[in-house]
Amino acid sequence: MKDMLVTYGWGLVAFLGLAWAMQFLQPKPSLPEMAPSFDLVDLDGNTVSLEALRGQKVVLNFWATWCGPCRAEIPHFSQYALEHPDVTVLGLTTETQEPRLQQARRSLGIAYPVVLADAETAAAYDITTLPTTIVVEPDGRVGFVQVGAMSARQLEKAVGE
Repeated sequence: MKDMLVTYGWGLVAFLGLAWAMQFLQPKPSLPEMAPSFDLVDLDGNTVSLEALRGQKVVLNFWATWCGPCRAEIPHFSQYALEHPDVTVLGLTTETQEPRLQQARRSLGIAYPVVLADAETAAAYDITTLPTTIVVEPDGRVGFVQVGAMSARQLEKAVGE
C-alpha cells in the first residue's frame, strides 16, 4: 500500500511539474509593437473597432467553446470586466457557430463582448494556442501577452491595475 501511495505521489508531482513547465514553454505570438487593428462584429451585431478604443486599456482574450482552459478562466475575465469598467475586455473567437457561442455566453456568464474574429485577425495576432491573452495599452502598443489560462491575480497584474 505504501509503495502504491509513493508511486501515485511521484506521478502527481511529475504531472504538476509538467503542467507548470508547459505554461512557460508555450511559444508567445510574434507581434509587432503596435497591436494590429481590426473592425469585427460581436454576438449582438455591434461593430468593435480596436482603433475606436484607443485611449483605454483593452484586454483581448482569444478563446473557444471547446477549450477547457478557456472556459476555466472566463469567470475571472467576467469578474474583472464587471469590477473594472474603465478597461475593455473582449473575448475573441474564430468559431462560426453563433448559436453555440450564444449558449456558451449564457452558461458561462460572460460579462463582456464576444467578438467573432476572422482568420485574418487571428493570423495578425499570430494565435496558435488557446487561450491567448493580449493587453493593449492606451496608445495602441502591445503591453502584455500570455499563452495559456490566467488566474484573476495574473489578469490584475497583467493589466497593471
